[in-house]
Amino acid sequence: MTLVQKAIPLEIRYNKEERILEVDFDDGHMFSFPAEFLRVESPSAEVQGHSFAERRFIGGKINVGITAIEPVGNYAVRICFDDNHDTGIYSWETLHDYGVRQEELWHRYLQEIKSRNISREP
Repeated sequence: MTLVQKAIPLEIRYNKEERILEVDFDDGHMFSFPAEFLRVESPSAEVQGHSFAERRFIGGKINVGITAIEPVGNYAVRICFDDNHDTGIYSWETLHDYGVRQEELWHRYLQEIKSRNISREP
């Protein structure tokens, strides 16, 4: 049995002006996440629910920013947003997965808010 090494961030940077979080992983991947993307895809139960049927698609976050990035042990960060949302714990695995699937997740989000008549604007 071969153990799969999980990617670990080497550096996490936040560009406040552009509202972009950049994460460099030790496997060579570098991902750029708009704060809006991270907010609407928050891994918190408030957003994700306990199943896809419970998932909340949140609008009005186009201008959301990040106020703090706090380490959670050696496995994650808690991202605090300027709309007072701070309950999502973004594990290294989640951030890497979000990076790999960012286009797919963003496309799904845009389709869902359109079908629900929800705006990205506040």
